[in-house]
Parts: sequence; C-alpha cells; structure tokens
Amino acid sequence: MPQTDFVDLVLSQWTAECPGQDFSSMAVITRLFRLNAFATRNVNCGFRQHQLNQGEFDVLATLYRCGPPHAMNPQKLVAALLLTSGAMTNRLDRLEQAGLLARSPNPEDRRGTIVSLTAEGLRTIRAVLKDYLKNLEQLLEPLGAAERRQLAGLLKKLLINHDLEAPGGVDA
Repeated sequence: MPQTDFVDLVLSQWTAECPGQDFSSMAVITRLFRLNAFATRNVNCGFRQHQLNQGEFDVLATLYRCGPPHAMNPQKLVAALLLTSGAMTNRLDRLEQAGLLARSPNPEDRRGTIVSLTAEGLRTIRAVLKDYLKNLEQLLEPLGAAERRQLAGLLKKLLINHDLEAPGGVDA
C-alpha cells in the first residue's frame, strides 16, 4: 500500500485548484521545509537539555572540530560562523559565564585574545554532540545507508552553486 504524507494532501489540494500546474518543485522543497522544522525542533530540545541554544552549540562545535588545543581567535570564529563581531561577543560572554570557554591573551598578538574550550566545555560539547547525532540518526532512521548516501549526494548537488555565492551561510 502506498504511503502518503501531509505534503501529499497539500499537493492534491493545489492540483485540484490548479489543474495542469506542475507542483513537482513544491513537492521537494515543502518536504525539505517540513524536515527542517522537525530537525530544528528535535535538536533544539536536545540543546536545551544542556542549557545551550543553536548558536552556542555552533561556537562550541567549531572550537571542538578544529582539534586540540580547541582554541582560535575570535576573528576566525566570526568568519567560520558568519556572524557579526557583536553577535559573537554575546555568545562568547554567555559561554564564558557558563564556564564552557575561556579567553586568554594571544601570545602572537598582544592586542588580541584566544578563545578556548575549558574542560567543562569539552565535556559539554561531547555530550551535546552525542545527543545531536542521536537526534539526526532518528530523523534518518527510515533510510538505509545507500539511500542516505544518495540523498546526501543529491542535496550536495543542489547546494554547490548556492555555496559558491554564500559560503557557509545565507544572506537574509
């Protein structure tokens, strides 16, 4: 028996109102929007369990994935996350107050600082990452390994040109 989703209902309504109109692009993009909404809801719930938000996770994750000593200057963080310096300062202030990162003088530039994960920050990002990956895994559970690779490849194909125009993010 064929399975249907909410988007099928919406598309059938559109087709009834606009016979002959091609809604194939809507079929794809609307499903991406819905999947994004479900993913965002699930991962945000996980972040809240660790007293973090998406932006704070992004900072911790960027420091963690850069490898030991899990540190970089704030300007590199700003560039990596496509933020304004003001937005970055706010995130760094909150994470420092929570004991998850520390600022120290930059030995290569006496006017600058280095931001690094604390031991608690390392523990936190590892725990959050475990929950984050578990949430993503649950979202993709219906797909087998080959389907995941195929879907990742198709999405990459769609994103390549957009990433050339706005690497790392989107301009609103």
